[in-house]
Amino acid sequence: MTLLERVNSMKMPFAELKGVTFTEAERDRVVARMLVRPDLCTLNHTIHGGAVMALADSVGAAATLINLPEDAKGTTTIESKTNFIGGAKEGSTVIAIATPVHRGRRTQIWQTRLETEEGKLVALVTQTQMVL
Repeated sequence: MTLLERVNSMKMPFAELKGVTFTEAERDRVVARMLVRPDLCTLNHTIHGGAVMALADSVGAAATLINLPEDAKGTTTIESKTNFIGGAKEGSTVIAIATPVHRGRRTQIWQTRLETEEGKLVALVTQTQMVL
């Protein structure tokens, strides 16, 4: 089973609810896409900040899961910081690209860059995942 097949086989109900589709999965890079639907928007048909953060959290968690030590039982987010740069309009697709900053025995830190298909930066998220 490839790492992408492994990620896609994981049951992530909240990611599914948001419409997250994983398109790449390697130990050093996980990529997912999400359509900006009306129910993920705030005023002016722009993606809600919570939707941005939730997308990044799902991608960072998936990246952590495929990098867990063999004896680990799972992972949970213990800290997340989001820098909002720009918006994404309803109907557009946001692409989230997670890359590792640190992969230790007890924690992993991932940085996720979220941008539109046109390459416009929406947010930069750094999250710390605890290894369980």
